[in-house]
Amino acid sequence: HLQLVESGGGLVQPGGSLRLSCAASGTTSNYAYIGWFRQAPGKEREGVSIISMSGVYIDYADSVKGRLTISIDNAKNTLYLGMNSLKPEDAAVYYCTGGLLGIMDAQHYRSWGQGTQVTVSS
Repeated sequence: HLQLVESGGGLVQPGGSLRLSCAASGTTSNYAYIGWFRQAPGKEREGVSIISMSGVYIDYADSVKGRLTISIDNAKNTLYLGMNSLKPEDAAVYYCTGGLLGIMDAQHYRSWGQGTQVTVSS
């Protein structure tokens, strides 16, 4: 079972930056991919970025390409999401998760953290 704890969210102005972290514990060796999803009020949970545990495979949603950067530190069992040039539409609760396939479909994943709130507002 995978345990995940997200942190780093907060209030930022449009154009600002944040760095999210996700600390993973438990049976991390059973998961080939780990990534970030987000969910805004009234919307479905959507994929933001996925990375393989090796760091070789990375995928981003089109809406965040060039602005968000995913990275992983296997020594610390920690996943990161660097967020730059934030827009109001990036506001959501951000969750990390792990799975066997590197796909941007929330239904594929079973283990979720509690999420961290990102608010983008002036």
